[in-house]
Amino acid sequence: METGFPNISLIISFLLLLGALIITLFRLITGPTIYDRIVSLDLIASIVMGFILLYSIVVNKAVYFDVVIVISLIAFIGTVSISTYLKTKK
Repeated sequence: METGFPNISLIISFLLLLGALIITLFRLITGPTIYDRIVSLDLIASIVMGFILLYSIVVNKAVYFDVVIVISLIAFIGTVSISTYLKTKK
């Protein structure tokens, strides 16, 4: 593997996403309210989409963009569903 600027920037991007995922998982576990946990789950879905997009750049295949679109739709529907349920519960 070469050590050019594109490869170094991809490695840095993976590491930053990993750090964001660890911080978000900590927030998911220790969130004081259910709303914090909902937001952290939505953020985890976004971070996973970032991982998949970076991986698609590494392997140079655009087929993974469809996976990201499906994950974003499922995450959006899930967030709206849980928020609606909690709104009607009170």
